[in-house]
Amino acid sequence: MNSSRRQFLARTAAGAAVLAGGGFTTANATTTTTTRPPRITALTDVTVIDVASGRKRPHQTVLLSADRIIGVGRIQVPRGAVEINLTGKYVIPGLADMHVHSLGDERVSPPLYLANGLTTVREMAGTNPMLYDWRDRIAAGTLLGPRMVVASNIIDGDPTLWDPNLIKVIVVDGAADARAAVRRVKNEGADFVKVYSRLSRESWLAIIDEAREVGLTVHGHGPDQVSPKEVSNAGQRSIEHIHSLGLAVSTREAEVRRMLLGIKVGTGDYNGWFRQLHPIEWIAANTYSPSRAADVFGTLRRNGTRVTPTLTMHSVLDQIDYTRLDPALAKYMSEDSIGTYDYVIQNLYAANRTAEEISHQHQMWAWRQRFVRELFEHDVPIMAGTDTGTPYSVPGFALHDELEHLVGAGATPRQALYAATAEPAKFLGLHTQLGSVEAGKIADLVVLDADPLTDIQNSRRINTVVTRGRIISPAARQQLLAGVEAAVKEPPTGATLAAGGCCGTGATAH
Repeated sequence: MNSSRRQFLARTAAGAAVLAGGGFTTANATTTTTTRPPRITALTDVTVIDVASGRKRPHQTVLLSADRIIGVGRIQVPRGAVEINLTGKYVIPGLADMHVHSLGDERVSPPLYLANGLTTVREMAGTNPMLYDWRDRIAAGTLLGPRMVVASNIIDGDPTLWDPNLIKVIVVDGAADARAAVRRVKNEGADFVKVYSRLSRESWLAIIDEAREVGLTVHGHGPDQVSPKEVSNAGQRSIEHIHSLGLAVSTREAEVRRMLLGIKVGTGDYNGWFRQLHPIEWIAANTYSPSRAADVFGTLRRNGTRVTPTLTMHSVLDQIDYTRLDPALAKYMSEDSIGTYDYVIQNLYAANRTAEEISHQHQMWAWRQRFVRELFEHDVPIMAGTDTGTPYSVPGFALHDELEHLVGAGATPRQALYAATAEPAKFLGLHTQLGSVEAGKIADLVVLDADPLTDIQNSRRINTVVTRGRIISPAARQQLLAGVEAAVKEPPTGATLAAGGCCGTGATAH
């Protein structure tokens, strides 16, 4: 055992050390302490899954103390530990949804995330100060919820795609505006800058530069005026959705880009942008170039630019005719949230479409699945994200839909799990703390009743969740869900986040 591992174990309050042979022993008898050591919890007889290799290690014991994993292996349970026998269960790292727009008050989204095994979420629009409050209280341990990384307000070009009466968007026109916006969101407490589709190239470049100056990273859409290769080379750390990437890998790329730059929209005309984008996407999808794809995807891979495909969102918009709220999940949504989702689908996306549009959209869904398969085959780093807020997604549950979509597109179950665990940890700079079941890491874990590597749907078969060492037992998990079910029937407490998160009436692709 290396010295750093010994030093870590020596620092655990239990004074325990896991020796090279896998045994467990007490600390040196001369060690004294003035505080009561934290209780050790042992999860016994589990199969631990390594999401990086796909290796399954049966009959393991996972030892937890405070918020850390202090041992993993075929090791003895220390005297005085609380043993939880989990024979036949599977342990994976805590899951991450890397593109969410929470809804409701603190009684809704945070517990739904945890009940579904999500111990980390990336909130993609800091439209409400309440989100920063949730983040900070969760970190302080005064609110039960997943680790939250929260974006700035959306920064968009002029005219913005969002109605300012529905959602707060920072509209910038030129480099000076863009730099001021970055400084503003830094002061407001954003963890990163969220960029959007209608930014001019000048404004976007200024955001990239100013963010670097103030110590923030930039995530978001690939702006219409900037190619994905330039987005990647300049240092934007993630590209959300497939729109901009699909346009960049066409044999008619120059024509497609001219058409994209020709889109005309007024302030708040998200739907107008979306409808004008559709025929451009259709051309690009039918002129896919393997050589251009290899070039673009190779750039993303070399630069470590993550792609969050959000197939859950694309599935809804490409198959509006089949979009329904899962009746089993309706009890976790307020009437207002369901009503908003119904309105958006019926009035903004399903209305006035031609038969040709409907046919094209269905074919686009099949194309997007093939496109994501190509991303995996080119080893582009992929993160699982849902765009929760899209009709009819339900916080937490939607991530399991996304995992199934990724596998349906051609990923292996291991690759899908990696995209929801280890890859997000690396992206957030937390790979030494999260993303695998190892001694020394934060105790964010999901215990499953069945093997997710044989069937990704088994990710839904959640038995127990561990968040920063706190055990959410099967009974406690059911209490979380019951609490949400009761909360959505009651008046909200304080400020709330509307269905669609930052969507407003657009309710998607944000």
